[in-house]
Amino acid sequence: MDVIPIKPERMAQLEEYAQRCGQDVAAALDGVLAEYLDRERQDYLESVAAIRRGHADMKAGRTRPAAEFLEELRMKHGFPR
Repeated sequence: MDVIPIKPERMAQLEEYAQRCGQDVAAALDGVLAEYLDRERQDYLESVAAIRRGHADMKAGRTRPAAEFLEELRMKHGFPR
């Protein structure tokens, strides 16, 4: 088994979390890491998809001038000029 150094304050948080969840520290850490990595992967996939949609829109000419967009954003949120 590999040993991964953990800061003492993080270990204390992990131990507290494990105790609240009724798990041992290793199981709690595995669960927390799995959940984080699943979310991170989903965020990555959503970002890639959004970039691809934007690129496709640009290639298809579905764009508008930045000044127009920024003016709309300014008016919508009441930003000063």
